[in-house]
Amino acid sequence: MAGETTRSLIEHFWQTMDTNDWLAASQLLHEEYVLEYPQSGERMLGREGFIAINARYPAAGPWRFHIERIIADEAEAVSDVIVTAPSVRARVVSFFELRDGKIWRMTEFWPDPFEAAAWRAQWAERIETD
Repeated sequence: MAGETTRSLIEHFWQTMDTNDWLAASQLLHEEYVLEYPQSGERMLGREGFIAINARYPAAGPWRFHIERIIADEAEAVSDVIVTAPSVRARVVSFFELRDGKIWRMTEFWPDPFEAAAWRAQWAERIETD
């Protein structure tokens, strides 16, 4: 079925990230890996940068990654993942492009949560996000 191999790779990536073994996670990345954070205007290149950034992130671990949703086809995927650490709770939306059976490019958005506007209350119900 189209997208199942891609889906499996992305699931495996997040499961490996959940072990906090950044070297193992980097093995799922293409040799020409690129990670972009459009919100901060950063582009990280290569597996070594991936390992260094994750190993040195200022918040204390262990990090946990819970997959909410993955949408995939043969060469691309999008994931919605809840990321937690003792001092962090975030939601990350990641766009993946594959090459040679590995993750070649990722574009990640780390949106900040915000309070619901009171004026929408008559049309919207509150959902639990924890």
